[in-house]
Parts: sequence; structure tokens; C-alpha cells
Amino acid sequence: MLLTEYLSDIVRIIDEYSQTGLIIDSELSTDFRTEKIGIIKGSFTFSDNSKLIFNEYLDVRYKIEKLNYSFHYQKHDGSLVFRYDNAEHKPPVESSGHKHMPDGKVISAEPPALKEILAEIMDLLL
Repeated sequence: MLLTEYLSDIVRIIDEYSQTGLIIDSELSTDFRTEKIGIIKGSFTFSDNSKLIFNEYLDVRYKIEKLNYSFHYQKHDGSLVFRYDNAEHKPPVESSGHKHMPDGKVISAEPPALKEILAEIMDLLL
């Protein structure tokens, strides 16, 4: 897979949700180091003015590997709904991939696909 194919999948997903009126604004930017390694950043604003801000540093040479990622979903007032990331923590958390909850809890979580994140957000919106 090439990064352009990965990006095309993201654009297709955005188009599908935009047609429903649930995504009212979106931004995407890329920084491709090679055709198989690079960064994709973006944000989506939803119909209730909540926002998803994400970035993925990807290596798709052999499989889709998220070297670094963050999917931060917040309410219109900026308060956290959830955040998936693989940033190191002090004190350490039990796994590199994890999910931050609004109550401060951090739970173990596999690196999510953008489609899964959007499905989780849609469950909250609908």
C-alpha cells in the first residue's frame, strides 16, 4: 500500500460522513517522507461543534504501522471526550497504545483506525 492510497481512504470516509451532515468541516495535511513513510494530520468539526484532531506518523512498507499517533476528541468547549495515543507517560502506563478518558483514567487500547474512531464518535452523536 502507498500513503496516497491510505490518504484516499481517509478522503472517502470524510466524504461519506460529510454527505450525512455529521461532519461540517474538515482539514487534512500531509508530509510524505517517501511514498510509504509519512505524516497525515487533520481535524474534523461535527454537527454539535465537537472536534476530532488527529495525527499519524505511518510506515506502510510491509503493513500499516502507526509509529506515532494521536486521536483527540473534544466537546465544543474544549473538554476531553477521549484521546487515543501511544505517547510515553510518567509514570508509565501498561501499554504503549492507550486511551485517555475524561475522568483521568488511562486504559490499554490497540492503535485504532480512523474509521473506528469516527464510528465511536457517531455512537456518541446519535
